Amino acid sequence: MNQNSLDVKPEARVLFVDMNSYFARCEQQANYWLRHRPVGVCVYTGKFGCVISLSTEAKERGLKAGMRLNDAMAVCPDLVPVESNPERYRHYHKKIIGVLRNYCNDVVPKSIDEAIINLSNYDHVDPMKIAINIKKDILRDVGEWLTCSVGIAPNAFLAKLASVRGKKRDGLMMITPENIDAVLADLRLGDLPGIGANMSYRLERAGIKTPLQMRYATPQLLKSIFKSIDGIYWHYRLNFIETNIVAHDYRGMQAMRQISAEKRKHINYIDQLFMTLCLTLEKRMVHHKFYCKSVGFTARYEDGTRWDDAFTITTPVQDAISLMRMIRIRVTKFEETTGADPVFNTQITQLRVAVTNFVNNGNMLYSLFEDMDRKETALKTMHEIKNKFGQDKLIRAVEMTDGKVVQDVIGFGSVKDLTDLDYKSI
Repeated sequence: MNQNSLDVKPEARVLFVDMNSYFARCEQQANYWLRHRPVGVCVYTGKFGCVISLSTEAKERGLKAGMRLNDAMAVCPDLVPVESNPERYRHYHKKIIGVLRNYCNDVVPKSIDEAIINLSNYDHVDPMKIAINIKKDILRDVGEWLTCSVGIAPNAFLAKLASVRGKKRDGLMMITPENIDAVLADLRLGDLPGIGANMSYRLERAGIKTPLQMRYATPQLLKSIFKSIDGIYWHYRLNFIETNIVAHDYRGMQAMRQISAEKRKHINYIDQLFMTLCLTLEKRMVHHKFYCKSVGFTARYEDGTRWDDAFTITTPVQDAISLMRMIRIRVTKFEETTGADPVFNTQITQLRVAVTNFVNNGNMLYSLFEDMDRKETALKTMHEIKNKFGQDKLIRAVEMTDGKVVQDVIGFGSVKDLTDLDYKSI
């Protein structure tokens, strides 16, 4: 679904729903005894585990997402660390999307805790009233601890900006052609979602020091500063043209995980994590009927160095076993040719696997030696069974190490593993 266009849409009819402290709030919703307490959700709760989500109470103590658990505990000794529960977050996500679809069919989940509602094609509706009702319905029908901020604007980007700014205004804000200049006048460049420190520096060097100046800059000037068409898109976003309502328009997919000092002591864990990343990409490609023709792999190490590889293949692949085998073959060849230390070792701090250059099964050249349709059907059936009856009900040998099933993980914000069928199941 691509709802982008070059038409200027001055009416504020796009809603952006942003759940507050989502992972931590889900844990507080599920466990009464965590409510009103500082909670930190971690991928794992070891000493050096990374805190990926904090409850409001924890943020008020000065904690920041991304802190190591030992550092967070030093700042806030009564912090309650909780191991992440991906299935729980997906469950609540699907229920929230169900609430939103009671008001509009044009709902695009942007991440596990964000969604866009496009009311552009709905006449005689009051976006502000709908936003107020959505906030109430989520509290009543999904969970009384799951609060959200809703932004309303003529396009998705400005609606997201409104949702961020609205967190301090009872979780509700509208941006219109009448007030946008006043809203932007109070902001710094870095307050715009997607504008980081480097881009702020480049804009300021070019004489654009505020978002308001950026709004009135010409598309050509912004293109020259950004050194890409992204500059034109920024002009569109700030001038009521839609560029951000696209569902699953993938140029590529990646799965990446940090590895703590405790975990990387064990090479078996690193091997298992590598397999998990490949399985994650397989699931996403099967859902979207993609095959990849390009693969990337990165390993980062304690000393700051990294090993990168990227390659293109003749016959597109979709399954994890093929990804693992091809990457392992290239790693082994590199080690044998250079005499270097093993690429997979206990000094790795981060692993990343990426796939791109997609084709679908209707536009690919099939191998003469494989029945691709049969393989695709088998993978699709397997994942459907897993999704319906549980991830542990059907297990391939590749998914087991030392008798243990690979643990479910979820990238922060990710909804790539969910499809329309998942939302219909609630």
